Amino acid sequence: MSPRFTFMIVAALILMGLLPLSINGTAWSDPVSIDVEAKPAKKLSDYGFFKLGGQPLEPNDRVIPYDINSPLFSDYTAKYRHVWVPEGTTITYDEREPFAFPVGSVILKTFAYLNDIRDPSLGQRILETRLLVHTSKGWKGYPYVWNEEQSEAVLKVAGTTVDAEWIHYDGTTLTNNYIIPNMNQCKSCHEQDGVLLPLGPKARNLNKKYDYIHGVEHQISFWTRIGLLEGAPENIEDMPRLAEYDNPHTGSLDDRARAWLENNCMHCHNPKGAANTTGYDLTYDVRDSLAYGIMKPPVAAGRGAGNRLFDIVPGKPDESILLYRLESMDPGVMMPELPRRLVHTESVDLIREWIEKMEMPGDVIQD
Repeated sequence: MSPRFTFMIVAALILMGLLPLSINGTAWSDPVSIDVEAKPAKKLSDYGFFKLGGQPLEPNDRVIPYDINSPLFSDYTAKYRHVWVPEGTTITYDEREPFAFPVGSVILKTFAYLNDIRDPSLGQRILETRLLVHTSKGWKGYPYVWNEEQSEAVLKVAGTTVDAEWIHYDGTTLTNNYIIPNMNQCKSCHEQDGVLLPLGPKARNLNKKYDYIHGVEHQISFWTRIGLLEGAPENIEDMPRLAEYDNPHTGSLDDRARAWLENNCMHCHNPKGAANTTGYDLTYDVRDSLAYGIMKPPVAAGRGAGNRLFDIVPGKPDESILLYRLESMDPGVMMPELPRRLVHTESVDLIREWIEKMEMPGDVIQD
């Protein structure tokens, strides 16, 4: 049996959970090479996260793909998420906050436009891969921009824009001058109480199944089984879960609207976020109606309020500031602020319906 074939068998057994990440105390081959304390590499391929000569985003061994419920809208791009942690280290589960990643970990998020958004088999154009790297001094973000040949991505500290086009859901061709944020803009979303942190890897986001190369499996259960994660409940039912905003089978209208707001707006609108002075908290489980924006006047009224008086007026979406800002393309008005250039029609429809059908909560005092 050739060494290559033996390695393939071992790798497959590890992914299936039949072998641990190390055998008799000796780590199996890890093609990833990164010094998180050093300056970022100029080329993404220098790290070894993805296999050379294969598909552009085919992960190397121990680079684990994952997905989340109700992801952030990013101008209709497809997104691919991966995580890698150093051999011999583990991620720690948390019921409510982002999981605790060991120093040396890297979270990757890749953005691409499908040639035809209705049919992924028709190919795609990969735009960027963002790395969130956990150093001894905290998390740092590095943006890598892919070339036209789709063979390499290079570090662009200052960010850039990319002209892209695709066939949309209705069969029309859309174009976008897609924004790749600069390195310093990472903190505009990821900074919580002055500290840069991951946003997506939370129990309520990861509580779903994923189609791995070995088959479909629950993500948190799989991470636990291969030794990537510790501290998670054995029973999936004991884990919190966000609804999928576009899937009515996963939750009520209220569940789905709150899930979308959690992952698209809450990173700023919470007591630790950049917009904490507004008193507007879009965390999924907030039950204080005023804190969640119902009949809440804005802290700083102005053009961003669109002459509307309250963030959310139950039964009246066209009097609600929230909907006004989601529908706007004015850079001084629109929310989320970064990096959106397009209106997310589907979520606007969801939030409109949510407000239309909303009844005035009993804890709201009306003058």
